[in-house]
Amino acid sequence: MSGSAASSEAPERTQDPPQDAGGGRSYGAGARILTIGIASTGVFTFLYLALASHQLSSTAYGQVSLLWSVMYVILCVIYRPIEQLLSRTIAERRARGLEGHPLRVPATIQLTFALLFLAIALPLRPRIEQHLFGGHSALYWILVVGVLAYAGSYFARGWLAGHQMFGLYGGLVFLESTSRFLFALAAVIGITSGQTAIAVGMAVAPFVSLVVVPFAFGRVAGHVRAPSAAERELPVIDAAGEGPAHAEIEEAVADLSIGRGSRFAIAVFAIMLAEQTLMNAAVLIVNAKSGAALAGFVFNVLMIVRAPLQLFQAIQTSILPHLTAMTARGSEEAFAAAVRKTVLAIAGFAGACALGLLAIGPAVMTAVLGDKGFHYSRGGLALVAVGMGFHLIAGTLNQAALARNRAALAAAAWALSAVLFVGWMLSSIVSSEVLRVETGYFGATFILSGLLLGLYRRT
Repeated sequence: MSGSAASSEAPERTQDPPQDAGGGRSYGAGARILTIGIASTGVFTFLYLALASHQLSSTAYGQVSLLWSVMYVILCVIYRPIEQLLSRTIAERRARGLEGHPLRVPATIQLTFALLFLAIALPLRPRIEQHLFGGHSALYWILVVGVLAYAGSYFARGWLAGHQMFGLYGGLVFLESTSRFLFALAAVIGITSGQTAIAVGMAVAPFVSLVVVPFAFGRVAGHVRAPSAAERELPVIDAAGEGPAHAEIEEAVADLSIGRGSRFAIAVFAIMLAEQTLMNAAVLIVNAKSGAALAGFVFNVLMIVRAPLQLFQAIQTSILPHLTAMTARGSEEAFAAAVRKTVLAIAGFAGACALGLLAIGPAVMTAVLGDKGFHYSRGGLALVAVGMGFHLIAGTLNQAALARNRAALAAAAWALSAVLFVGWMLSSIVSSEVLRVETGYFGATFILSGLLLGLYRRT
């Protein structure tokens, strides 16, 4: 993804409708294709953690789950903003019939985030090794190498999403999850053994996932054509008159500036930080208060959220460029219909999960994740499932806000919910730490979805 694609020349119109390079699939078809890939990814991710839980002691598994939590907090916070920036920018430009999507600015921001991580992680090595990983230096280096390697993987995801190459996007995350799973499987069948042998899959997986990138470049190259002489005579923007609408179009088709890209990335950075706080702050707080064993159990409880969220990544990934394109074209009715259908589907899914967990949740969780000496509560698991539904609905409304360029307001809603959740976790209103996690997560996601619904209706 070199800077050659980020031409400073005036962008040119394309002949074909701005659908995906592979043949113009609809949002629904793209989401279904991506869902298959990410559903498979979710299964292999769950199996990776399940095998690790069965294979390792409570403390060793707790450290691996902490590594997972810390790594994915960092990845989502520093790399997802660039994925979203690329996806939105490329989709908007393609919806207006433009070529030559700017990559230099997103790449610069991505590299800055990666170097910032390294500048913080290296001096803090002794503290990270001792306080998080019990003195295991291998886990520290897996964290560092994995985070740096994922810079390329997340950049590729944003580029693929913006071009609506959902099949290749699904292939990327599928290769990532299966390669990681093989390390846990190798330990189970006796080829390798121990904590490090399982955990190193987290660092190898992003390298394997980049195998799909050459295929993506080949697909784009096969669909790019030079404009005709008549098309070169066309103005870049077919908009008569002046005013706010004309200015917005000019800004949309202009090359992405560091300032504009950074503002969007910082807002999404705050959103990702807040989301990962909802997902992982409880694990870190419980680890600090009660040790790695109980933290691993809390991590398992929140697997009810992690697996659907990874599956829902298919919807989030495909709906942002779709909603962005409809915003660019002024298709408000179709925009509202897409959001409404997604929210209704989430509500049905979350309700079914909650009922299932009420019926057989504790038995299934113990059978799949192993008995670590703690008890799963039916009501608590069901409450987390309902909270998961609110979380997914919030994710949908968040993508609508990003598509409408309301990232800063969405970030404020996420930040408030995260602060309330952390405050609840640090309080002693509920004596049981596990129940405190379950009720806190439900309350925070309920508030979050309400705030984002208000923003959605306002805009």
